[in-house]
Amino acid sequence: MQKNISLEEAQNLIFDYCPLAEKENSHLADTLVRVLAEDIVARENIPPFPRSPYDGFVFKAEDTVGASEANPVTFEVIEEVPAGYTAQNAVSKGQAIKILTGAPIPEGADAVVKFEEVEVQGSKISVSKAFKHGEDIVPEGEDIAVGDLIAAEGTVVTAPLMGLMASLGIAEVPVYKRPKIAIISTGDELRDVTEPLAPGKIRNSNSYTLQGYLRLLGVEPVVMGICKDKKEEVAALVEKAWKQADLVLTTGGVSVGDYDVIRHAADYLGAEILFWKIEIKPGSPCLAAVKDGKMLIGLSGNPAAAMVTFQLMAVPYIKKMAGRKDYYYRKIEVILKKDFRKPSPRRRFLRGRMLYENGMVIMESTGEQGNGVLRSMLGCDILAEIPEKSGPVKAGEKLIAYIIE
Repeated sequence: MQKNISLEEAQNLIFDYCPLAEKENSHLADTLVRVLAEDIVARENIPPFPRSPYDGFVFKAEDTVGASEANPVTFEVIEEVPAGYTAQNAVSKGQAIKILTGAPIPEGADAVVKFEEVEVQGSKISVSKAFKHGEDIVPEGEDIAVGDLIAAEGTVVTAPLMGLMASLGIAEVPVYKRPKIAIISTGDELRDVTEPLAPGKIRNSNSYTLQGYLRLLGVEPVVMGICKDKKEEVAALVEKAWKQADLVLTTGGVSVGDYDVIRHAADYLGAEILFWKIEIKPGSPCLAAVKDGKMLIGLSGNPAAAMVTFQLMAVPYIKKMAGRKDYYYRKIEVILKKDFRKPSPRRRFLRGRMLYENGMVIMESTGEQGNGVLRSMLGCDILAEIPEKSGPVKAGEKLIAYIIE
C-alpha cells in the first residue's frame, strides 16, 4: 500500500484497474450522453438530392444567356413542386417550374431564382439576369457525404449528433453499456433525508450529491444505503455492492481514527489496497482498493472534500470505464478575482466559477473553502490549483484551473 501520494500517482494506479464497459446496441432515442462504441460513418448523403434553398423558380441556366433588365428572358411555368414532392415533368428549353424551399431540383433544371427576383405574369415569369450552371442550388451531400466520419468511437452522444444520426437513418446505435456505480455512505451519525433527526445526527447529503453527478455523467448510480462504522458490516455491504456494480464509492471512514473503517474493511475482504491518502487539500483522506478486478474508491465524509476528490480522481476513472476518449479533465488558465489569504503548504484546489470579463477568464470563489462546506459546490464549474508550499494568493494572479462537470 502506498501512502500520501500525488493526485497523478493515484490516478495512474487506479487506471491500471479500469475495465472498459461492454458494448450494446441502443435505440437512437435512448442514446443521449451515452458513449459511442464504434465510429459512425455516413451511409447516405445529406441532403440526399440537389434541392432548392428557398421559394422560387428553376430553369436551364443556358436559357438566361444575355438576360438583363433591358432584355429579360421569359419562361413558361409548367408545374409547382412543394417540399416533400418531386416534379412530374422534366424542364425543357424555355420552361420553368415553381419550387418551394427544400424541394428536389427537377430533371433538366440547373439554376434557381428567388420568387421576389422575377416578374410574374400569369403562367409566365421574366428573369432579368444571366445565371450560371448550379447557381443557388444546394448540391447533394453538401452537409454530409457518403463515407464521412460523423463521430468517432468514444464520443459522447449529444442532441445535435442524435439529429444527424436520425437524418442518416441510424435507428440502432452501438454504444457502451452504462457503468453501474454503487454508493455506500458510512457513519453512525448519518440519517437519510426521509428520517427525523435525533441529537448528534446529520442528514446524508453525500449520497444524493453523488447520485446527481453520476447521472450527469450518463452512468447508473446504485444506492446501497447507510452503513454503521463497523468493519464487518462495511465489508459485507461492499462485497454485496461489488456484485451489483462495476465500481463502489464510499463516503466517510477513510481518515485516522477508531471509527474510520474503510481501510480495515478492505483488509478484511482480502482486497489489495493501492493507496491511502493523497497530497491535496481538500480531500486528502482517500483510499483505493481492488479485488477480483473490482475497484473501491473511498472518499472523505466531509461533503466538499468528498466532491473535490470525486471530481479529480473518480470522474476520470468513470469516464474511462464508460469508453470516453476525453476522460481527463480540461485545464484553463484563470485570473483570481479576489485574494485568497491562506497559505497552502499542501497542493490546494479552490472551488469557483468561471466568469468572462474584458476578454479575460476570471475565477470567482463560490464561497468558504472548508472541507465540509457543500454550499461551495453550488455553481462550481472549475477547481483552481494552488501549488504546494505557496503563500496567500492575491487577486489578479494567474492559476491553472480544472474544468469539472
